Amino acid sequence: MYPSHLDEKGRAKLPVSFQQYFSALPEKKLFVTSLNRITAQVYPMSVWRGNENFFADYREDPEAAAAVAFNAADLGVETEMDAQGRILFPTELRRELNIEGQAVRLFFYKGRMEVLSEKIYEERKRKAAERAQEDVAKLEKAGLN
Repeated sequence: MYPSHLDEKGRAKLPVSFQQYFSALPEKKLFVTSLNRITAQVYPMSVWRGNENFFADYREDPEAAAAVAFNAADLGVETEMDAQGRILFPTELRRELNIEGQAVRLFFYKGRMEVLSEKIYEERKRKAAERAQEDVAKLEKAGLN
């Protein structure tokens, strides 16, 4: 979990390890969006294309897939990390998530970078702490080392 900040132009400076990860990708394009209109996600394009295929093929609840795909398209843009290791977040996304000019938290999860406002970060931190013992015990039973 890394702290960052969206500057006046809507760019977040990435930690060096994230910069190295994105720089090492064969394709430099990234997709910045929000699937749930609460947190932002930054996807390598190869991962995002896999999600687009998933939405197209998902048959269990096509309406849910269409709604999530709509959110992603409505708030998403293709971008690249700049030479200073920053990623630009689109204005509409920043306003929707209330992260314009704000501190954010960055972390990698399931092939994407998650971007949390401080408010969402604090809520998740509180919830995770409340259930930490119970969750660890459950996961250890399932094979977590």
